[in-house]
Amino acid sequence: MLMELHSTLNSILETDGDVVVAPCFEREGGEQPALARAVDDVTSGWLTELYGSGEFSGKPNEMALLYRPGIRARRLAVLGAGKEPKFTPQEMRRLAGVAIRDLRGRKLRKIALALDEKFATPAYAQAAVEGALIGDYEPDQLKTDPKKGECRIESFTLIAPRDLGPAVARARVIGESQNFARDLVNLPANRLTPSALADAARAMAGETGLACEVLDRDRLRQLGMGALLGVAQGSDEPPVVIVLRYTPESETAGDHLGLIGKAVTFDTGGVSIKPAEGMEKMKYDMAGGGAVLGAMRAIAKLKPPLRISAVVPSVENMLSGRAQRPGDIVTSLNGKTVEVLNTDAEGRLILIDAITYALRLGCTHLVDAATLTGAIVVALGHVHIGAFTNDEDLLSKVMRASISAGERMWHMPLDEEYKDYLKSAFADLPNIGGRWGGAITAAKFLEEFTEGKPWVHLDIAGTAWMDDPKPFIAKGPTGVAMRTFVSLATEWAG
Repeated sequence: MLMELHSTLNSILETDGDVVVAPCFEREGGEQPALARAVDDVTSGWLTELYGSGEFSGKPNEMALLYRPGIRARRLAVLGAGKEPKFTPQEMRRLAGVAIRDLRGRKLRKIALALDEKFATPAYAQAAVEGALIGDYEPDQLKTDPKKGECRIESFTLIAPRDLGPAVARARVIGESQNFARDLVNLPANRLTPSALADAARAMAGETGLACEVLDRDRLRQLGMGALLGVAQGSDEPPVVIVLRYTPESETAGDHLGLIGKAVTFDTGGVSIKPAEGMEKMKYDMAGGGAVLGAMRAIAKLKPPLRISAVVPSVENMLSGRAQRPGDIVTSLNGKTVEVLNTDAEGRLILIDAITYALRLGCTHLVDAATLTGAIVVALGHVHIGAFTNDEDLLSKVMRASISAGERMWHMPLDEEYKDYLKSAFADLPNIGGRWGGAITAAKFLEEFTEGKPWVHLDIAGTAWMDDPKPFIAKGPTGVAMRTFVSLATEWAG
């Protein structure tokens, strides 16, 4: 059941539903925002009493409910929004997610969120609706409990003093596309093989009007994608490379953006096998590919004036008598040879062939997303995406897009000296660079195949999966980088 989304010019007094939510800030003296004053007016000073008693301070995630508050809705809730100067659209996105998840647990189905005059803008409205859609998602698609759908939100309405309908419509596309990506990442490897991922991409392309081509194993051999095929050779599941093309009706620039997403549908590590503990999460090793497919779904609906191609290489990295061995040397699509020192460093091997193929499609700018290294988690934890680049102008575009999207990134170094870690006596490059700077040497390895074209690499290994639920988002896949890709595409010319 799809959540109904609305925008209304009604006041909090006139809006129907199970509950009206009013974001309220920490009080630091001075005049209170108009929304807080309105809450006090319709409740005969209830909010002031809450502040005065200490039951509510306005700190993030605090909530107080008033039943039968004298308005059309059956309840009025105040929800802590933190300090007003720090209330960005990203904070609005989280606040909406908190509201949805908290109130859904109270079996409330029709929720309205009031926007103060100062925050009744398209950016805040879009963030609120995205947050509601993201917050309502649960990774329970394979549960058979017939009651699981009963806890979903039926409708979400924004109360604002101006029409925000276009922002709500845009947010629906982006939020639903992020959840589409999360659904893919959440599927276990017995249900989401490379071929099944290709089928999902075909179906989505058919629904949205994207051109779709799937390169099968025979075609990959004809092309010479030896690095990718080496990773795939240990699995009974055949590899694919999914290619999606978006062509605008009119272009405002001659640029051609290439989005590349790593899609290892399951990663055992191969002969360099991973520890058993936690290996079940390795279904999420295709999160970069999921983000790219979700982004292309949104891009097809939002129709930016920029040509965009997506290349999603998909394999299983498995053990068998055919599996790639440490010490094997493979020849990549661009002709360079790679010594495979560690079969668990497989993502970079499939990405280099995808990068080369994107260049052959004529892409002038490249951005990839991959759950590439554990080293980026050591460096940045589960907070920031690691961003690497050979072109500061393109990185600036990506970073601006990430701010618009509310996805945090950190610019990591990629100095020429790091190439010294990538030396092989037997091939042009090894696929790992030793213990130190692992996320950087992985990115440096990818850079060797970009042929000097502007390129940004996003290592999302620490941010693509939530080990524990947060107040605003469920445990499991996050869909991270999807919104940044969409913002990058739609804001490119600006």
